[in-house]
Amino acid sequence: MNNFTPGGKLAEDREFKPVNIALLTVSDTRGRSEDTSGDLLEKRILEAGHKLADRQIVKDDRECISDMIKNWIEDDNINAIISTGGTGLTGRDITPEAVKPLFEKEIDGFSTVWHMVSFQSVGLSTLQSRACAGLANGTFIFCLPGSNGACKDGWDKIIKWQLDSRYGPCNMVELMPRLREV
Repeated sequence: MNNFTPGGKLAEDREFKPVNIALLTVSDTRGRSEDTSGDLLEKRILEAGHKLADRQIVKDDRECISDMIKNWIEDDNINAIISTGGTGLTGRDITPEAVKPLFEKEIDGFSTVWHMVSFQSVGLSTLQSRACAGLANGTFIFCLPGSNGACKDGWDKIIKWQLDSRYGPCNMVELMPRLREV
């Protein structure tokens, strides 16, 4: 099951353009010292050559989640947001309910690809995830589950490639200058 390829390739002759990424952990139980999924994503973001614009932890509270995302999408220096946690099926899992109303456009393909990738790792348990992505005020928003494995799959097999300006045949970075067109 470790034979994943992203389906495209890196064009080494293209310029790498760092992306400013904000990272949000949604959890009632984790503080900074227990936030292993946030640590994992931060490390991968920086290793990929991107910039960590901000990192926060908020409780599983719709208003807290929504307010943090709103602040970041209003910040012209943030190009992408990745959240981890709160995408499951329990009563406290409310990240999609807090974030989706902010989307101007939902990136439906993200959820589809997420489940294809996740199925390779966890089989039918992927049904318990409501990972999603969208676009708001020219900012990409990716909502991942809170487990380390889910964050590895989400970053390593999807987000990393789409936020790399060298990835082809196309990537999300090349869209950024045109996201706020009217």
